[in-house]
Amino acid sequence: MKKIKKRSFSSQFWSQRYQENRTGWDIGEISSPLKHYIDHLENHQLKILIPGAGNAYEAQYLFEKGFKNVFVADISETPLKNLKSRFPDFPKNQILHLDFFEIEDTFDLIFEQTFFCALPVASRLDYAKKSAELLKENGLQIGLLFSFPLTGKGPPFGGSKEEYLTYFSPYFEIEILEPCYNSIPPRQGNELFFKFKKKPVNSGEKH
Repeated sequence: MKKIKKRSFSSQFWSQRYQENRTGWDIGEISSPLKHYIDHLENHQLKILIPGAGNAYEAQYLFEKGFKNVFVADISETPLKNLKSRFPDFPKNQILHLDFFEIEDTFDLIFEQTFFCALPVASRLDYAKKSAELLKENGLQIGLLFSFPLTGKGPPFGGSKEEYLTYFSPYFEIEILEPCYNSIPPRQGNELFFKFKKKPVNSGEKH
């Protein structure tokens, strides 16, 4: 597999993808698995982060459902402007134009949707560690991971349940990591739904 440097995709790289409409990951609406999960969330006070949010349909859906403490982050300013244009009511101070690895805050919940798969593979362990650092005690990370053979061709980059466990197990209790039953048709059979709970800092794991 061709070696890809950590975090080698720049703001310019992603902005160009949006400007050229090469956004195959963007389905134009919230994905059905995350919509189903959000529909069963009851605590509207949760502080939520959506990293690599892109056009952030999930953020708009959350906000319209009464979750006002939602933050979106993306290294490219283009999709963030799209969000603000499409949904002017979304708070400007909750739109973060920066690298995920530079966020300095804590959250109750992180949603993952086609961000992990867009990172260079060499950054995957760093992603798991950073996610845990950004979560409060007992914080959760929820979302979808692609399940198809990993090759050097991407993004998106694939992977397997077994591989993902090596990244996340040191930092999270693995509550769910199973094939997704309600994926959108084009992704049916190629997604894993996950629910990870941050391990206590004093759990004995080396962070």
